[in-house]
Amino acid sequence: MDLTDEQLLRYSRQILLPQFDLAGQERLLQATVVIIGLGGLGSPAALYLAASGVGRLILIDPDTVDLSNLQRQIVHSQASIDHSKVSSAQQRLQQINPKIQIETYQQAFTEETLYAQIQSADLVLDCTDNLATRLAINAACVRANKPLVSAAAIRFEGQLGVFHASATTPCYQCFYGKLTELPQTCSTNGVLGPVLGVLGSMQAIEAIKLLTQLGEVLIGRVLLFDALSMEWTAIRVPKRADCPVCALS
Repeated sequence: MDLTDEQLLRYSRQILLPQFDLAGQERLLQATVVIIGLGGLGSPAALYLAASGVGRLILIDPDTVDLSNLQRQIVHSQASIDHSKVSSAQQRLQQINPKIQIETYQQAFTEETLYAQIQSADLVLDCTDNLATRLAINAACVRANKPLVSAAAIRFEGQLGVFHASATTPCYQCFYGKLTELPQTCSTNGVLGPVLGVLGSMQAIEAIKLLTQLGEVLIGRVLLFDALSMEWTAIRVPKRADCPVCALS
């Protein structure tokens, strides 16, 4: 595809990167990304992906904006309260980049509707805040053979990983194994807003790397972030032979 003069100017700082160039921008403009959850993680991720020129964004979130969200969910504003998160996010993203395509889905997804949306995309960002939903998203990504960029945060800590199950690489279920109890959530334990900003921004970086085939992505690894000590720890995630989701991948 040939970029217009307006596109060349808008994305010029990315195009100047020798590893990125026009080819990288063209890949972004032709890409489709599903973002599930437009909260603390989805806000920065969506803002950066829209600004960078991902051509089609599919936003999924059944919730509405409330006052307690505004401490960390930076895609929304005071005027967004009581409006759906996907419509609030769509309005803000179109202000940043009116030339990209944005589709919104406010209804809670079923296994089949989620699979249908994921199947049409190049990759998925899991920006949700509960484990049951994350595991369902992972199962749909494995079924559709799509990369999953996942993050989570609580208090002053967070984690980031990329999962694309194969014969040798794990899925998100491999990371958690067989749980005996659900992890704690930020709604009951609190979270520092910028921690979510860091992790959501890094989800956007990993997504852009996947879409443009740049660098080394985090497939098979998880980064753990401690904001109080400002330390990152990388761990390897092995593929589980007994994983109920991807053992046959």
